Amino acid sequence: MDLPDLMQDPRACEAVRRALEEDVGPGDATTLALVDPDARATGAVISRAACRVAGGAVAAAVLRAVDPEAACATVVADGRDAAPGQTLLTFSGRAAAILTAERTALNFMQRMCGIATLTRRFVEAVQPWGTMILDTRKTTPGFRLFEKHSVLCGGGANHRFGLYDRVLMKDNHRRLWMGGDPDRLDLAVAAARRCFPNLAVEVEVESVAELLSALRGRPEWVLLDNMDCAGMRECVRIAAGRAKLEASGGITLERAAEVAATGVDALSLGCLTHSAPAADLSLEWEAV
Repeated sequence: MDLPDLMQDPRACEAVRRALEEDVGPGDATTLALVDPDARATGAVISRAACRVAGGAVAAAVLRAVDPEAACATVVADGRDAAPGQTLLTFSGRAAAILTAERTALNFMQRMCGIATLTRRFVEAVQPWGTMILDTRKTTPGFRLFEKHSVLCGGGANHRFGLYDRVLMKDNHRRLWMGGDPDRLDLAVAAARRCFPNLAVEVEVESVAELLSALRGRPEWVLLDNMDCAGMRECVRIAAGRAKLEASGGITLERAAEVAATGVDALSLGCLTHSAPAADLSLEWEAV
């Protein structure tokens, strides 16, 4: 799996700095009071349950931010599966620094592994149809970079990263469209292209009639919002490849295969990032 190097992004480094600042503040009082600053330790991050791994480089960056001389080694890479009891990451360094970094490192990695694991389950559910699993903008404020990376680790794909990299017109955009006819979605597509000729355009529709209107404008994507499977199949037949079709709204893991079987190109799922349970990881270490 070809994944981007997350910690090469300055935003990721800054997020790690802020997370440590939030937790440590002016100092780790307990560790400063009780732990010899010269003591050293070695240990590992362990998976307590099966999971898809994400965030190893982030956990290592947290440890190194507290102890620049800490040694970290990846055992299970991002995008790979881990079994219960498997070592994901090993480390050695100053014991006080490891204690200080422990919770922040695990917070990042548990959240990221949880998202990757849920994404992987959806990807497996739709595999027979080759349907893409997409994330959304329903992310934790300030944590989007890590959550979308985790979706990639799970085998999913990233939808637009923010409001700036794709035009996606929804029902409220159409209601507020300046002087436009909300039923002429082709004209809305044309208006969007005039303003942002280099961006892909996507239109949300709720009926076959709206789909036909949107297709006249030749958008790259059409989002089928909260349609039943019969309606989605009809939209797939009508679109006939003229635009990619994305199904969204109320799609659970139990329904994913049924929706994919309609022939849509992608399922977009807010639950990947707003509802994924954290993976069960632990940081276990020994003094040396």
